[in-house]
Amino acid sequence: MEEELKCPVCGSLFREPIILPCSHNVCLPCARTIAVQTPESEQHLPPLLHSRGPAPPAAAAAPGATAGSAACLDSECAAGGGGDHADKLSLHSETDSGYGSYTPSLKSPNGVRVLPLVPAPPGAAAAPRGAGPASSSLTCPQCHRSASLDQRGLRGFQRNRLLEAIVQRYQQGRAAAAAKCQLCDRSPPEPAAVLCEQCEVLYCAACQLRCHPARGPFAKHRLAPPPAHPDAPGGGGDGGGGKGAGGGRKLPTCAEHDLENYSMYCVSCRSPVCYQCLEEGKHSKHDVKALGAMWKQHKAQLSQALNGVSDKAKEAKEFLVQLKNLLQQIQENGLDYEACLVAQCDALVDALTRQKAKLLTKVTKEREHKLKVVWDQINHCTLKLRQSTGLMEYCLEVIKENDPSGFLQISDALIKRVQVSQEQWVKGALEPKVSAEFDLTLDSEPLLQSIHQLDFIQMKCRVPVSVPPVPLLQLEKCCTRNNSVTLAWRMPPLSHNPVEGYILELDDGDGGQFRVRISFSIYLCFFEVYVGKETLCTIDGLHFNSTYNARVKAFNSSGVGPYSKTVILQTSDVAWFTFDPSSAHRDIVLSNDNQTATCNSYDDRVVLGTAAFSKGVHYWELHVDRYDNHPDPAFGIARINVVKDMMLGKDDKAWAMYVDNNRSWFMHCNSHTNRTEGGVSKGATVGVLLDLNKHNLTFYINGQQQGPPAFENIEGVFMPALSLNRNVQVTLHTGLEVPQSVKQSKLPNN
Repeated sequence: MEEELKCPVCGSLFREPIILPCSHNVCLPCARTIAVQTPESEQHLPPLLHSRGPAPPAAAAAPGATAGSAACLDSECAAGGGGDHADKLSLHSETDSGYGSYTPSLKSPNGVRVLPLVPAPPGAAAAPRGAGPASSSLTCPQCHRSASLDQRGLRGFQRNRLLEAIVQRYQQGRAAAAAKCQLCDRSPPEPAAVLCEQCEVLYCAACQLRCHPARGPFAKHRLAPPPAHPDAPGGGGDGGGGKGAGGGRKLPTCAEHDLENYSMYCVSCRSPVCYQCLEEGKHSKHDVKALGAMWKQHKAQLSQALNGVSDKAKEAKEFLVQLKNLLQQIQENGLDYEACLVAQCDALVDALTRQKAKLLTKVTKEREHKLKVVWDQINHCTLKLRQSTGLMEYCLEVIKENDPSGFLQISDALIKRVQVSQEQWVKGALEPKVSAEFDLTLDSEPLLQSIHQLDFIQMKCRVPVSVPPVPLLQLEKCCTRNNSVTLAWRMPPLSHNPVEGYILELDDGDGGQFRVRISFSIYLCFFEVYVGKETLCTIDGLHFNSTYNARVKAFNSSGVGPYSKTVILQTSDVAWFTFDPSSAHRDIVLSNDNQTATCNSYDDRVVLGTAAFSKGVHYWELHVDRYDNHPDPAFGIARINVVKDMMLGKDDKAWAMYVDNNRSWFMHCNSHTNRTEGGVSKGATVGVLLDLNKHNLTFYINGQQQGPPAFENIEGVFMPALSLNRNVQVTLHTGLEVPQSVKQSKLPNN
């Protein structure tokens, strides 16, 4: 955020910042140095033309007069007096300033190009008083837009009190962090309590008693309080920052009417105004609105735009992780290709020796090129992310301020900056520019006389001469989790035939024939056929406690290649899952690795589990951690599109049991049935048994079945569900065996 708090001219933290008409900020002292004064008779000339041509003899003969005038004006500015002279500086010419050449532009410590001081025309210092008025202007050092100064000079620009307060708070925080004990062995060091003026060392209380006792040679040393930071208030800086005598911030007063406070906002001029401005001033016929209402409206707009930038920053962080993983993959693939290349070249003995070095160089260059592109993309993305993060931190500090008029002075420009920052993450900006694959293939089949012409062959430029070879399953990357399986494969090294796509075949888990079930995609929940070059597939929605056989084959324009070896995958016996934060109502609060659920609302809110069941017998329990004021939590199952802002079971997408401290009911489509005595309290356990082999749902409380089977003839895909309010806290327990009372009727999970 510090970059947002630095003046573009001097490169230091803002001092008395003022807001230019273009919405940029600049220090008031810096504004005086870049102000330009031009006689009315020469206002029509371009600024750079004022400095062209030799100076007339009259100006060269009397340099002292002009220099003296400038020195006098500078002294008035430094003293803070001199009326309008302190705000409208007269600038002396090249001859008066002593420089032999004119610099077209300057560069501030911040790296921003600043337009130069335009020198006064020759002889301007000796012009008579009646020669006509002069017009002053100021050029923004960032966007180079010029603004004319009226009779008030720089005092006509509004003071950015909000930015000034943030700078002051930032300085105080930096000063507090700087005053640390210099002898502490703790990390971080303790705050300094005293400063020894003779030793010039800062001590905390403990280190002062241990290392600098008030006896012996230290008895005559003088201990003083630690000094404040030079930039902090009261520490030698310019401090103040708009604080009143009582320690609170002064209410902002109108620039036109010193005794009136801002109370309205002029929509036409985009500035705060007072009532007297509306009655007498230039805003009497303008569209004005209440200051507080516009403050809230602009705050909401800034917060909304800031959310967009925050989402992009999160994507950028994930993209950086992806790029770093890409670096490792490029390194690994590059090493693989080098090893294969060395093996081929060594097999061709002496005839390939000279060519081997050249080919290795090409592989290295290709790898270095890819690495360079990725590093450049990482650096570029890191820079954009740092800029967006700094802007976000600055905007959050602005939103914390309670000065409506000060906020509205900068809100329009700040909203535009946030929107522009969001737009810089254009489509494709968060995608790698290179892939980790090396499209280099060495053809070792030509005869010995062709060795000297040997070179790499780009696979994508060759016409395939045969079908692809057998894909190799990467068993170390194949795994199962709950009722999902993940498969990975790759083509063998030194394969010359291109691949246009793969076909993954999966049986039905019951030993049936192979059939096409799914394509490959990193995120895939549906069975479908897909053509592409991805080599990773995650299959969701399979049956629990089932064995699946899978195999893959590749194809190109010449046909389909042979099958790979068959891999056998076993899904989990029982389901392990948690509450799903992505589908939960926004009032639901999850903790304990998404296994404990609470609610911020007195109304019932719904949260679903991460597992989906379509077949088999499944059992899970929910432990009541907190139960106050006899609420009615509901437990059961639901479709994924269940309504989440009412009690579970009130719509047709959920089947539930809701229970209080004395009794329970079953509910579906807002229909209450089977009232059963016996409720829950703190420490109780509610069990849910979903038997999709028999298509029924049964509930348990503290290990005992609660009423008859709750619902029958239920079919489809169901997710564990729960509704609760702020008086209840529940913890989920999964991966449990089915209760003994129903084991005899349980069919194998599949």
